[in-house]
Amino acid sequence: MPTFVAALFLLAAAPDPTPSPVPEAAAPGDPVLVGAGDIASCGNPGPVKTAALIDHIAGTVFTLGDNVYESGSIEQFAQCYEPTWGRFRSRTRPALGNHDYRTKNARGYFQYFGPAAGDPARGYYAYDLGAWRVIVLNSNCADIGGCGKGSPEDKWLQEELAAHHPLCSVAMYHHPRFSSASHGDSTWMADLWKDLVDGGVDVALAGHDHVYERFAPIDASGRKDPERGVRAFTVGTGGMSHYRFENVHAASEVRNNDTFGVLKLTLHPDSYDWEFVPERGRSFTDSGSGRCH
Repeated sequence: MPTFVAALFLLAAAPDPTPSPVPEAAAPGDPVLVGAGDIASCGNPGPVKTAALIDHIAGTVFTLGDNVYESGSIEQFAQCYEPTWGRFRSRTRPALGNHDYRTKNARGYFQYFGPAAGDPARGYYAYDLGAWRVIVLNSNCADIGGCGKGSPEDKWLQEELAAHHPLCSVAMYHHPRFSSASHGDSTWMADLWKDLVDGGVDVALAGHDHVYERFAPIDASGRKDPERGVRAFTVGTGGMSHYRFENVHAASEVRNNDTFGVLKLTLHPDSYDWEFVPERGRSFTDSGSGRCH
């Protein structure tokens, strides 16, 4: 057995005895978040291209779910994710996708990422990054007993937002509340989305649809609200494939479905910059700035 393959087999065969530490941003000055969702599958060149981008971007790496296809097993993490995005594991804070739950209780995901993934019974957590609060939600509601009004996740999120209201904040999860692409709107996220709007969250990141889409700041109903709305991004461009756009939302400002890439957020004390960094050889990009509420 070749040495490289043998090493992957050992990783898949047993839990890592020294789980990855909870990472901190490595960038000097204002912290950086960089990442995408819908990332790895064996033999797919897409994650190779996006990992090559992150090689040159310091900071905390985020994932937006569906980290490895098809079922998020520890073997697939070892064989398909580890050779590319796996080299950033020590600085990654992940989110769960529906494909990660194709392995019972997302055991492969929690085994691979260790304590950086939060409590396996919940899959949602939060942490500070510079002057910002980062909130990672679990949008796989059926797998954790629901996330509607009054659910444990809903109550946790409201308490989290109340406790950290003065801070700038970004939320991330897998299923976008609003999307112009194939999967469309994730209606079961309505109560959590309303919490984010009411709590003054500034930015929301999702994957699931394999596209890049940026919305104007929007309210709980998806209408433009430049004063109090949340600016939403779908960044399902980690390398898996591309989807079509179907019904374009009125608040959708920028869309692309033929370019893999990562979103880079630079978090200033009272504002943020965003930049979509495309795979090598592609010209599409998107950048801008916003102020915290």
